[in-house]
Amino acid sequence: MAYISVDFERAIGKIKPMHAVGQPPFLGMDFSYIEHLKRAHIPFSRLHDVGGPFGGFVFVDIPNLFRDFDADESLPESYDFAFTDKLIESLMKNECEPVFRLGITIENHRTIKAYRVYPPKDPKKWARICEHVVRHYTEGWANGYSFPIRYWEIWNEPESFNPDKNPMWSGTHEQFFELYTEASKHLKSCFGDKIKIGGYGATGFWGIFSDYEKYQIPKHLEQDDEFLERARSPHAQNLLNFFFKFLAHIKKHNAPLEFFSWHSYLNIENTKAMSAFVHRTLSEYGYDDVETHINEWNNGRRLQRGTSEPCAKAAAFMCAMQDSDEQMLCYYDARIGVSIYGGMFNPITYEPFCTYYSFYAFGQLYALGNQVHCTVDADNVYALAASNENERAVVISNISGEDREFTTNLPADMKVYAIDEDNFCVETELSPSSFTIKNNQVFLIK
Repeated sequence: MAYISVDFERAIGKIKPMHAVGQPPFLGMDFSYIEHLKRAHIPFSRLHDVGGPFGGFVFVDIPNLFRDFDADESLPESYDFAFTDKLIESLMKNECEPVFRLGITIENHRTIKAYRVYPPKDPKKWARICEHVVRHYTEGWANGYSFPIRYWEIWNEPESFNPDKNPMWSGTHEQFFELYTEASKHLKSCFGDKIKIGGYGATGFWGIFSDYEKYQIPKHLEQDDEFLERARSPHAQNLLNFFFKFLAHIKKHNAPLEFFSWHSYLNIENTKAMSAFVHRTLSEYGYDDVETHINEWNNGRRLQRGTSEPCAKAAAFMCAMQDSDEQMLCYYDARIGVSIYGGMFNPITYEPFCTYYSFYAFGQLYALGNQVHCTVDADNVYALAASNENERAVVISNISGEDREFTTNLPADMKVYAIDEDNFCVETELSPSSFTIKNNQVFLIK
């Protein structure tokens, strides 16, 4: 029998927004589904991949907001904010702050024909266009708003190894570095500390597993031959080299980097190894104080949506990464009716899957604010606890592969809510001091 210990009087920090999401749930112009984010206390939604086919080429992307690059960027009539305004109004109404990606939606079919993946023909003008987008949403320009939108991310996954195939950027590395430098310096000169500038939505760093000694990978994280082959591939190594060259360039040109965004679709331990690498590397280049965000993650995208396994793995991932150096996670993604990545909502009924309730459970901790000391002595069982002056809560996720019996020091008057494919945060007749949690099951204890 394993043991979970919680000390609600021992605060150790703040619960971070590990339950933020990418791509908010909406259908056409029906934004009512975004209320689900408010219900789960989800504080951020990254706006990437909302502008393309399902977004009808009208939302967020710079070419959707500024349709004629040859137009005068200083004139309000050169911009089309109509659809994006409605989206951002709905997000802010539901207390969910956009993480605004300045760039384009991925072009998955660019090998047939590419439309928007090319570098802007005038980086300085592109920076001024972005300036006016920021002014519209934060300073009221062009009949806009005064929303406190903090995070402005420059591009997404620009690391072109083969420019003819990359679905996000067809230019060279140097062209992207120039674009980032121009845009980041211009935006900071315009807005100062009112906003945070970052990027670049790095594809991932699994290439570090090609050399365990060089990249300080724990030896217990052994990989199979297929994974190692992928890690040693020219593509994976290019992702690493791009990161090094990017940091060297912005350091040389004194370009601001206030948050660094990157992606992981690996499991908890491998993601933690990549996170450690990211922070070591940032420190080596003098960026010790830079926030880091994993603003795309999903460790259940190849699992059957709506089942207990991706639900429990999502809860475990959020709980585990709370104790990492990452400052934000954005799950990819919260859309309705999309591919294997959209794991929160049923694509037929539009109702929440059980995975949504893992985010709801984490949101209960986030709303309390203070992380408190919590330990669990079982492998692959994750627990996280929080409190405020009046309330206490614990989230437990079992992804060990078997049902587990636990004893705890939790008081008897706490209520237990089960989350799995058969229980959508349903109160369960269990004593919180001694219970069995099934494999791939999540408990919210309040």
